[in-house]
Amino acid sequence: MNHTIYLDNAATTPVSKEVLDAMIPYYCEEYGNPSSIFYSVGSKAHEALANARAKVAASLGCEPAEVFFTSCGTEADNWAIKGTALKFAKLGKKHLITSCIEHHAVLHSMKALEKEGFEVTYLPVDSDGFVSVRDVQNAIRPETALVTIMFANNEIGTLEPIEEIARVCHEKGVWFHTDAVQAVGSVPIDFKKLGVDMLSLSAHKFNGPKGVGALICRRGIMPLNFMDGGAQERGRRAGTENLAGIVGLATALDLAVRNLDKKIADERAMRDYVLKEIQAMPKVKINGPLDLNKRLPNNITASFEAAEGESLLLMLDMKGICASSGSACASGSLDPSHVLLAIGLPHEIAHCSLRISFGIQNTMEDAKAVCTALKEIVATVRERSPLWHP
Repeated sequence: MNHTIYLDNAATTPVSKEVLDAMIPYYCEEYGNPSSIFYSVGSKAHEALANARAKVAASLGCEPAEVFFTSCGTEADNWAIKGTALKFAKLGKKHLITSCIEHHAVLHSMKALEKEGFEVTYLPVDSDGFVSVRDVQNAIRPETALVTIMFANNEIGTLEPIEEIARVCHEKGVWFHTDAVQAVGSVPIDFKKLGVDMLSLSAHKFNGPKGVGALICRRGIMPLNFMDGGAQERGRRAGTENLAGIVGLATALDLAVRNLDKKIADERAMRDYVLKEIQAMPKVKINGPLDLNKRLPNNITASFEAAEGESLLLMLDMKGICASSGSACASGSLDPSHVLLAIGLPHEIAHCSLRISFGIQNTMEDAKAVCTALKEIVATVRERSPLWHP
């Protein structure tokens, strides 16, 4: 194989050339501070920031005043969760609700708040990773300050019933936040129709730059400030704006939304081809919804019995193919993914998981190549495993 096939787009994506071209002027030519509005260099930067905010709003179906730029999706999650928790704690509301399969940006925020005296309910999910709307409804109490449920799971691709959960939360008078980092740029999102109060996103998930994200806050909804300092972002998020990154985010999001129908069709074709080939192999379990309309169009997560995920990754890499494992071993932990355990997989199967996620740079030839490689590699790993009993 004479080139790298990158199939880990759920982790990050390459920056599009159009995005890079849009960003470059704001490093060397239009280098002004957007807050320095009393001379031309600064006012041009201020105008570029306003244009980027308007472009993001148009792409997501919200108002420009509802867009607040951050350094990443993790910051947006922390701001939404901790800012809301501290705001309502003053009213005696110190109960929070989330799911057990959230990204660590959410789960670790919850753990930090528990140490500060907050109570957190971690809702279970079914075997496909879905949160029950009824469970959300039953978990809400008079002292509940916030519900936060992810839009799409980053490991198994499950698309949660966000509109229904938002409706339940509003009936109970509770704020609702969704971590949409994995969903924005991958599926259609209309902020107003969705009905959520806050939504987090990150540019590097849709071919934008790393180090920039946003928190969308519905008009009338505003958590306490997470960062103190200057008056940037209308006094809500201090720190000189990363203008080049913000322009990159807005450009990438605009491109993603305008080309979304084609992107979804291409990714579904590759996903469905690989799923069919994988399911024909012995002792393979597809994780996440088998109803393919209820999972991200680019996501495949499968467990290959008696074929450890790390071995599969290393051997795929030797063939020039980049994917990721359902196990967290690569990050230094010997424990399997909390998501896979939450949907009921035993440890020994969770450790044998692989995630493939397609992006705009991938082709059907890439899909065919990974299938050919996987059939050979899985057979090789299993032959060496004392746990393999064909």
